[in-house]
Amino acid sequence: MDFFYPVIKFFTAGGAFMFPILLVGAIAIAITIERYVTLARMGARNQRTWAQVEPALTSGDFDKARELMSKDDSPIARVLGMGLALQGAVRRRDDVEKAMQESLMEVVPQLEKRTHYLATLANVSTLLGLLGTVSGLIHAFAAVASVNPAEKANLLAASISEAMNCTAFGLTTAVPILVIHAFLQSKTSGLSDGLETAAIRFLNALAARQAARAQSRLELVQPLPQAASA
Repeated sequence: MDFFYPVIKFFTAGGAFMFPILLVGAIAIAITIERYVTLARMGARNQRTWAQVEPALTSGDFDKARELMSKDDSPIARVLGMGLALQGAVRRRDDVEKAMQESLMEVVPQLEKRTHYLATLANVSTLLGLLGTVSGLIHAFAAVASVNPAEKANLLAASISEAMNCTAFGLTTAVPILVIHAFLQSKTSGLSDGLETAAIRFLNALAARQAARAQSRLELVQPLPQAASA
């Protein structure tokens, strides 16, 4: 109780704008929990899927890789599945690369979904704190206008102190939100970079297999050396 009483007193002294700031903080917490859990699950699924499909890609067994990706719904499976679907249908690497880039453009926004709201909520929290302070100061100056001149200084000081509570609460809410936003952006960028790396490794494996096939065909069509004349 010794801790909660000053907190409650601080909150009630800040005025009506403390409640919107509290609501902004609650929304930010909900988004943070949802995004962190979602990104953590996606990262774990991507790692598990890549560990399964990497040996098949390295060995050039695209049929097995295609079968594995068809049974998986992770983001990396969607990207690689698009490339594997075109692997036997088209010959040009550029066509496969464009298809995978299109798949990345669909997957990456899902990774970034709702994260940008945190930066907006941090700004809103700061502005609500300033607005609450300005509103408190207006009421403070209006109140001291009709009181005894001897009491004006004490009343004005008390009113300004209470008004500043709103700014303090707004900044206290905004700073952690900005830190969380930066952390989630870094985690999202890591997942996005992992998808791009997987796509590049698949394209390199595809190019290596095409080069091996071309080399084998070249060896088959080369004429046999003629026997030396006696």
